[in-house]
Amino acid sequence: MLPLAIVFVVIAVAISLGADVLDDIQGTQTTDSTAYNATGYGLSSMNTFAKWLPTIALVVVIAVIIGILIVYLARRFT
Repeated sequence: MLPLAIVFVVIAVAISLGADVLDDIQGTQTTDSTAYNATGYGLSSMNTFAKWLPTIALVVVIAVIIGILIVYLARRFT
């Protein structure tokens, strides 16, 4: 379970750093240029992914709990 928690922390840090870099890059571009729009789309995509992290974490935790229950019940009835 600990490796999963570390993976989620690394993902959150990567999203944070990536968004910071894209924001800095976008600040140096001229408005409505291709580069400005591309970095804007990148920021929007990172925001969408970041919004899904709690849901992904919940699904992973539920899957781990179900797996533990199945292993426990399989050992109990054999």
